Amino acid sequence: MLIHSSDLPKVKDSVGKKILLGNEPKPELIAILAVYFVQGILGLSRLAVSFFLKDELQLSPVEVSALLGIVALPWMIKPLFGFISDGLPIFGYRRRPYLVLSGILGASAWVSLGTIVNSSWAATIAIALSSLSVAFSDVIVDSLVVERARVESQAKAGSLQSLCWGATALGGLITAYFSGLLLEYFSTRTVFLVTAFFPLIISVVAWLISETPVNKDTPQHQQNQPLSIPNQLKQVGKAFTQKAIWLPTAFIFLWQSTPSGEAAFFYFFTNELHFQPEFLGRVHLVTSLASLIGIWIFQRFLKSVPFRVICGWSIVISTLLRMTMLLLVTHTNRTLGIDDQWFSLGDSLILAVMGQIAFMPVMVLAARICPLGIEATLFALLMSIFNLGGAISREFGALIMHWLGITENNFDTLWLLVIITNLIALLPLLFIQFLPSEQEPEIHTLTANSINN
Repeated sequence: MLIHSSDLPKVKDSVGKKILLGNEPKPELIAILAVYFVQGILGLSRLAVSFFLKDELQLSPVEVSALLGIVALPWMIKPLFGFISDGLPIFGYRRRPYLVLSGILGASAWVSLGTIVNSSWAATIAIALSSLSVAFSDVIVDSLVVERARVESQAKAGSLQSLCWGATALGGLITAYFSGLLLEYFSTRTVFLVTAFFPLIISVVAWLISETPVNKDTPQHQQNQPLSIPNQLKQVGKAFTQKAIWLPTAFIFLWQSTPSGEAAFFYFFTNELHFQPEFLGRVHLVTSLASLIGIWIFQRFLKSVPFRVICGWSIVISTLLRMTMLLLVTHTNRTLGIDDQWFSLGDSLILAVMGQIAFMPVMVLAARICPLGIEATLFALLMSIFNLGGAISREFGALIMHWLGITENNFDTLWLLVIITNLIALLPLLFIQFLPSEQEPEIHTLTANSINN
């Protein structure tokens, strides 16, 4: 069927309303979505990394959990990337060149993993560099999203964040199954080399970013001048004097810091239940699909629900659902006639939906409390605090695993790890009042010039 030229505006409007959730399909939006999409596609290497650390480097669950906490460091220093991006333009540009460099760095890190890395310390450095690549590009596109999210109408609240995370989930969905299937036929190093291609997409789409060089072609009174690092720090300090900013941030940190037993569960799945890479790829496929479902549920039914309500219920429901892991680790599911694989698929599906529903309001809130002029810096700081909590969660989990004597072959106390981690996960409920009771937090507006007042 041919589309007449007079119908093109209608098609464009339809795409904007139905697929892009009301956002106009401009090249810059396509570039932003492409970066998030690549973040999802990089999940292709997730299982390969786990099996590489477990089988080729012979690391224990405690060592893997500790290593994953270390390589998350770039996500904890995202404000530094915000400072660099906002305050140190390259050839007058604050966004585009950094995206190009991030893509090149990411490709180089994956190539090194696929060729020369043969020790735990080298693997730590290479994985950390790949993490740095994604974290830096994430800061750049986050700042672009925040600039747009701040002016969204209430009717469109969260639509851009939902679209961006939908792009990430879609990328993960496309590669999830192949992350396991490829390992059935190829080595982990081959998967790393295939993964190295995707960061280069970021370098290419960077040229679609619409950006005016600093100090050029812009009237003096309209220039978006980069702030010096001292002024950025002063702005951030002013922002965090507001309870509407630091109280939700404290809650997010506490929420993310609760201990995780993820590394122990991976070893349990592979060494005790003997799940093959292809099946684990299916699990990732299910969780990626579930994330899209979670985003749709939030966008369709929950975007106007107060943050306090949705986060509180998410914590309670997710904790209760995670307790069902006790059935698996004690093999009670077999007594009930439920196959290990079917149980794992169903459990992963429900938990992924709940996890995405809980995550979306955090992203919306973080975007809405960012003041004018320091979008990249403050949003990066908020997300780095979020990720610092995640790193503490892994290290905390590693300590508990060590205390319980859980190894690559000893899972006798895994049931106790499930109980301990889930009970601790309820503690943030004591601080739920830190979140705003209304959808729109009351924030005193800061601008790039307010630091001089």
